[in-house]
Amino acid sequence: MSHTYSANFVHCVFSTKERARLIPQERLEELWAYLLGIARNQKIKIVAIGGVRDHLHILLALSPKMNLSKVVCDLKANSSKWMNESGISFAWQEGYGAFSVSPSRIADVQRYIRNQAEHHKKRNFEQEFLDLLRKSGIAFEEK
Repeated sequence: MSHTYSANFVHCVFSTKERARLIPQERLEELWAYLLGIARNQKIKIVAIGGVRDHLHILLALSPKMNLSKVVCDLKANSSKWMNESGISFAWQEGYGAFSVSPSRIADVQRYIRNQAEHHKKRNFEQEFLDLLRKSGIAFEEK
């Protein structure tokens, strides 16, 4: 068989610099649309996108030839540049979280990402991120 088949779904999470609330509430959806445009231009499939003023969640469907760190770097660099050019002093935190997602869980993760505003009425980004690390079995130092 000469074809390559894959189902590489990755839930990526990254925050603003120092986890500050740098994204104006009224610009969140515009930022998401801009990220979707970046992805479309680079042939990256975004399955879901959402977040709040201090961080974003993106569910990616990556082809086998795509390098996750390059994809995230491109999304962050281009969106940061755009935010700064539109008059907002902006930067993303260095690094990101990336969590593999089973195809059977895609709908659950989409719902989770789309309900970020409601979700963060109960807990902050740090609590959420540490929970994602624990659930994924990723070792980390609490700082």
